Amino acid sequence: MGGKKKLSLKQMERMQVRKDEEERQKKEKAGAPKEKKPSGIIPPDPKSEKIAGELKKMPVLTPYTVASRFNIRISAAKDFLEQLEENGVVQLVSGNHNIKIYKAPD
Repeated sequence: MGGKKKLSLKQMERMQVRKDEEERQKKEKAGAPKEKKPSGIIPPDPKSEKIAGELKKMPVLTPYTVASRFNIRISAAKDFLEQLEENGVVQLVSGNHNIKIYKAPD
């Protein structure tokens, strides 16, 4: 009846060789895997001038952008931004219970 035709041994061998060749090329293309460093829990010092200078270069400050820049967790970045707002380094622009958007004061 219907269905796929059974392949000959020579055809199966060719398919296996092609498949192995493709896998080998993919591995060569990918190269060495990058090491993933875990995010830090401890945020940088909010009173540091170097940190304030870095933050002033950024047009908007969200927990995600700060976490990405300083390689810390998002929860730590949220606390860090709240500390900076208390110190007067940044101003709250907008936000709700999910996300807050800050900017450097003019």
